[in-house]
Amino acid sequence: MREFKVVVLGSGGVGKSALTVQFVSGCFIEKYDPTIEDFYRKEIEVDNSPCVLEILDTAGTEQFASMRDLYIKNGHGFIVMYSLTNHQTFQDITTMRNVISRVKGSQPVPILLVANKLDLECQREVSTEEGHALAEMWGCPFIEASAKSRINVNEVFSIIVREMNTSTEKRNKKNRYCCCTIL
Repeated sequence: MREFKVVVLGSGGVGKSALTVQFVSGCFIEKYDPTIEDFYRKEIEVDNSPCVLEILDTAGTEQFASMRDLYIKNGHGFIVMYSLTNHQTFQDITTMRNVISRVKGSQPVPILLVANKLDLECQREVSTEEGHALAEMWGCPFIEASAKSRINVNEVFSIIVREMNTSTEKRNKKNRYCCCTIL
């Protein structure tokens, strides 16, 4: 069974913990309690292939930046999340994407862009079009979700597993052709 390390990144208060806990245990955390780091394991099946996800829910604050770099170094896939009710959190994620690129180097990295808090549509500050445009620029998928209403929660994790599978297949294919010597 394949194991994937998924790192959930985003500013404080965007719902990283709420989405992760909703996925892992099926309940919504109402109270906001800033995370330093939380680690979860869950077995899931995506496209008839079982796998184990090791999900690292990270701190949204800058004071834990050195820990974040270590998580990124060890991560296989990244859920980069913002709150669609707060435009600043949307602007903040570009920095996180840059950190992923810096730490991971030139290798392609599976990333999923997630707009959370879809249940608060009436407070929306970031349009769906803005999210799609950024995802297109980054070359990654985009989805809107709600941890509270459980909208697209399972889909978030299925999509990142598919992205990690695709990335692994591309790397394996590339390695297959670059390692021969002609004498």
